[in-house]
Order: sequence, then structure tokens, then C-alpha cells
Amino acid sequence: MGGILLDYSFQGKTALVLASSQGLGQAIAEKLAAGGAEVMIASRNERKLQETKERLNGLTGAKVDYTVCDLTKPEEIQRLVKKTVDQFGKIDILINNAGGPPAGMFEEMSDEQWQQAFELNLLSYVRVIREALPHLKKQGGRIVNIASSSIKEPIPGLILSNTFRTGIVGLSKTLAEELAPYNILVNTAAPGRIATDRVRHLDEVNAKKQGISVEEQEDKMKKKIPLGRYGRPEEFANVVAFLASDANTYVTGSSLLIDGGMVRSI
Repeated sequence: MGGILLDYSFQGKTALVLASSQGLGQAIAEKLAAGGAEVMIASRNERKLQETKERLNGLTGAKVDYTVCDLTKPEEIQRLVKKTVDQFGKIDILINNAGGPPAGMFEEMSDEQWQQAFELNLLSYVRVIREALPHLKKQGGRIVNIASSSIKEPIPGLILSNTFRTGIVGLSKTLAEELAPYNILVNTAAPGRIATDRVRHLDEVNAKKQGISVEEQEDKMKKKIPLGRYGRPEEFANVVAFLASDANTYVTGSSLLIDGGMVRSI
């Protein structure tokens, strides 16, 4: 892992990290594993999960396993949570995450695409929390829901993401109050332009629309970011690690932007 790392200990903790075979989810799983957590990773791609497991288990003290899971299928979510508890005995940390829905404008989207985005990008969070909650209640814990900078400033051409990512904030804020008596802290982490395959894909889509190169599109976007660059996945993971750690004792119901200053709203 590159960059500056904050040293949070996750010894004795068990974490379930969704959509973690690549990108932001993988970076978060790596950070937690490096801190000593037992980590269950999950996605639909078994090959990438196996590769990630082998790499993360190479970290000192890491104990990582995986479960193939389609987050749009409630029975697979139930199986995932059960396997995590059967294997590690508990769940202390839940990181909800899911791949972004297709790019496009309102008039381009069918009912089927709206339904698919709802099930993947909002209802999956609801279902995973519902299954994990009895275990989190036993000893308290942390839930971090990954959204997008679009929760503060809608992104042109991402009508599906703009709609359902905002729903995540409403879910997190409400749960923060409902679950506070159980010492469960619930927060939303919102990435801006972090250098992942997803952001690269969006740059490719926008570059094609404008008839410019992907590099030109990246340069345009970097000029909108005060820090002048895309973030690194490990930089995003550092913030999530704090929210998920015992160092966080009083932050709940918050939405944190990790965007290099890109969003101008207050």
C-alpha cells in the first residue's frame, strides 16, 4: 500500500466488506486486514476474490476469506452473513459497497434499469444491514455505507447513481439514531474522483461523447479538483478505516466527502 497510512488496530475485530474484489472495497479490506482484522470479502467474481484473498493473507496477521455473492439476491446475502459468523464468530464492522449503475440520462433509462439500480445500490444495503444487525447488536459496532460525491452535488449523466446514492444518506442518517442505543455507529463515506476502474470507465464514456481522448477528459476533471489529481484508493480507505475503528467514538450519522475538495457546496 502506498501513501500515508494511519495506524488503527483492528485486532480482535471481524469485518464484512462488500464489493471488495477490486477498487475501493478491496482497498478497505486491505486496510482492515493490515490492522489485524479478520475479514470476509465478497463479490460476484470468484477469480478476483481468490486473488485478493491470497494477496491479503500475505499481510502480517491477516486472516481473510471470501464468499461469492450477488447482492441483488437476498438468499445469497443471507448465506454470506451466515458464513461470516460461522467462520469468525461475530461481525463488528460492516462495510456496505456496490458497483456503480450504468451511466446515462433520464430519458435513456428503462424501468428494468431503474429496478436493477435500486436493488444493487440501495436495497442491497438494506438487506445486508438487516441480516448483520442481530450480530452487531451483541457488542456494538460500526457500519460504513459507501456512496458517492453525488450525495452533495449530482453528477451529470449519472441519473441512477445520483438517485440511489442519495437514498443511502437517508438510510444512514435514520439508522444512526435508531441504532445509537446499541453503540452502533453508522456513517456514509462519499468518494469523489478516486483512481479506480469505475472512474476510468466513466472517463472513457465521457471522452467518447465529446470526441476527445481519455487523457484529455482526465485532465479536464483534474482541473476541477483543488488538489489537482485523482485520489488513491488507499487514501479513501484511510478515512473509512477511521470511521470503522474504535478511534471513532462520537461520529455517527455523518456523510464524509473524500474528494480532494472537488465538491464546492457547503
